[in-house]
Amino acid sequence: MSLNSRNQFNNSMFNILLILLLLLNGPAYSKSIIAPENKFLKDVQLTPAKLKLEGDSVRFTLKGSIPIESVLSPKNPSIRLAFNAEDTKLDLGGVELKRTVSAYEYEKRFALKFEPWMLGAVLEVSFFQGKKESQAAYEKQTLARGIIAPQLMVKLGDVYPDEPIPVVGLYITSGALDRETLRKEEFTIEFDPGSANYKNSAANLAALKQIDAFLESNPDVQDFRITGLQSPETTEGKSSALGMSRAESAKKALGSRVSSLSNSQLKLSSRWNDWFDLRLLLKDYKGISTTRRDELYAILMSQESFVEQRERLKKVPGFSQVSQDLFPRLRVAKVEIISKPRAGLDMNQSVKLKDALSRNDGTNALSLAEWALAAESTQSIEEKAAIYSKMTEFFRSPMPYNNMAVVRMRQAQRTLDKESKEVLWAEALRLLSQAYRIEPTPQTVHNQGQIFAFQRNYWEAYKKLSDASTMSQNPDFLQHNEALRGALDILRGDYKLATLRFDYKFTDPKDYFNKGLAYYMVSDYTNANMAFEESVVQGRAFGYGYYGLAMIAAAGGQEEIAMIQLKKAIAANRQLSDRAFRDPLFEELRNSPAFFAEMESDRSQ
Repeated sequence: MSLNSRNQFNNSMFNILLILLLLLNGPAYSKSIIAPENKFLKDVQLTPAKLKLEGDSVRFTLKGSIPIESVLSPKNPSIRLAFNAEDTKLDLGGVELKRTVSAYEYEKRFALKFEPWMLGAVLEVSFFQGKKESQAAYEKQTLARGIIAPQLMVKLGDVYPDEPIPVVGLYITSGALDRETLRKEEFTIEFDPGSANYKNSAANLAALKQIDAFLESNPDVQDFRITGLQSPETTEGKSSALGMSRAESAKKALGSRVSSLSNSQLKLSSRWNDWFDLRLLLKDYKGISTTRRDELYAILMSQESFVEQRERLKKVPGFSQVSQDLFPRLRVAKVEIISKPRAGLDMNQSVKLKDALSRNDGTNALSLAEWALAAESTQSIEEKAAIYSKMTEFFRSPMPYNNMAVVRMRQAQRTLDKESKEVLWAEALRLLSQAYRIEPTPQTVHNQGQIFAFQRNYWEAYKKLSDASTMSQNPDFLQHNEALRGALDILRGDYKLATLRFDYKFTDPKDYFNKGLAYYMVSDYTNANMAFEESVVQGRAFGYGYYGLAMIAAAGGQEEIAMIQLKKAIAANRQLSDRAFRDPLFEELRNSPAFFAEMESDRSQ
C-alpha cells in the first residue's frame, strides 16, 4: 500500500470514528428524549432538565401523565426508572401511578448519593403494560446523560497521564535558600512600527539589564517564553509573520542568556489579530472612565470576529485615546521567565558532606544549616532523600523528618500505581508524625492535609489545613495553604468561601483555574472569566483555563466562542478531549454539526 493510500485509509477511519461519536454524543443523543413513537411517555418531565451534582448528591423530580383513551388505554401500566453506566446499573424502582378520569399521573422526587460512575451514566424511564410478569418494556425514553459537575475538575495536586506533574508538599527550609519559591517576571523588548529589527534604545537596554539582574538572582530557569506581538495598527502589516520575527529577533538579542536553554525550557510564539494582550493592558488603564473601560472590555469579550470588534471599538468615545496610549505597547516581544534561586556548599563543605554520607560511625563536621543547604541545592530527589535520611541520625529537628516526607510525597507523584502511592503516603505520614512530635510546624501540618486530600479523606484534610493556617503569618505559606484549602471548599460546596481563599497572586495555572471554578459555581462569570484568563497566561499548555472560558461562553449562549475555547483546550491538553465530548454543559454545542467539523479541522491543522 502506498503512503498516499495509507493516508486516505487513515482519514477514512477517522471520519468513521467521528460519525460514531456523532451518533453517540450528537443530536440523536439528546433528541431521543422525545421520541415520536412514544405515546405513553410523551408527557414525561425531568426537573432539572440536566442532572447536576449538588453537595454530595444528585437530586431530581420525575413528573408526567399517561393518557387514558379508548384506543390508547393501557393495561396494568407501570413505570420504572434506571440509572445505568457501562459497568454499573442502578435500578431506581417503580413510580406510583395515580388514576384520574383522563390519565394516570405520577410525580416522584429522587436524591441519589453521588458516585463517580454516574458521570457517564444514562437516566432512562421505562413503561410497562400487559401481564405483570412481562419483562420487556413497552416504551423507553432517555431523560438525561451524565451529570453536570464542574466542581469535580478542581485541582488538588493529583497526577494525570500526559499532564505535567504538580509540585506538592512544603519543605522546611534553612532560610539561606528557598528553592520552593518560583519567581516569575515579565519584560518587554520594544520595536518600531512594522519592524522586527532590534533597536538599542534606552528602554531595551534597561530591559536587558533587568533580565540580567533577575537571572543572576534566579539562575535556575524553569520556563523562558518569548512571545512576539503585533499592534492592530495598519503599519504592523497584514500577516502574522511580524510577531514571530520579533520573537526571533528578541531571542537573538538575548544571546547567551538563552543559548544554553533546552527546547523544553525556551519557547517562542506569536499573537496576531488577538485582543488578549490589549485586555490585559486595559485592566490597569486609567486614561478613561471605569464605565468606558467596562464597555470596551465587554466588546473585547464578545463572540464577534476580530474585525467586527475593531469596528465597534472605534465607535466608543475615548477609544482613540486608548489606542494612542496602549497600541504602541503592543509593538513588542514579551519575555516571560519563571526561575528559582540556586546556591550550594563550597568545595570544603562538599568534601565533608560526602565523608559523612559514606560513614556509619556518627562522624559529622557540618551544621544543621549546612546539611539543609546541601539538600536544598540539589535537584536530585534521590540525593535529597539520602541527605535528609542521614540528617535524622545527627539532629533532633522536625526539618529532616518533614522534608523526607515531602520527598516521599513527590516520589508518589512519579508513579501511577495506586498501591505504590499508598505505601509512599503511609511512610510520609509516619515521618510527619515524628516531625510533629519533635516540634509542631505549619509545613508539617499542611503536608498531612495534602496527603489526606490525596487519600480522599477531605474532612481530615480540611481540618489539618485549617490548623496550619493559624500557625504562620508568612504570606508565601498562607498562599500555598489557602489555595489548597480553597480547592477543598469547592469540593465541599462552599463556593463563596472558596473565592476568598484565592485572593493571592499565583504563578501556578491550576490555582487560577480553581479560583475561576469557585466564581463559576456562584455564577460570577466576570471574575471567573478573569481567573480563567490568568490561568491561560500562567500556562497555556495546561489547557484547563481554556476549558473554563468555554464553560462561561456556553453558559452565556456564545456557541462560537465556546467552540473556539474548546478547540484551544483540546489542542493544549488531549486529556480534555473526552470530557468535551461528554460534558452535559456542551450538549447543545454537540448537537450542532459544526462542533464535529471544528474538531476535525483542528486535528488537520
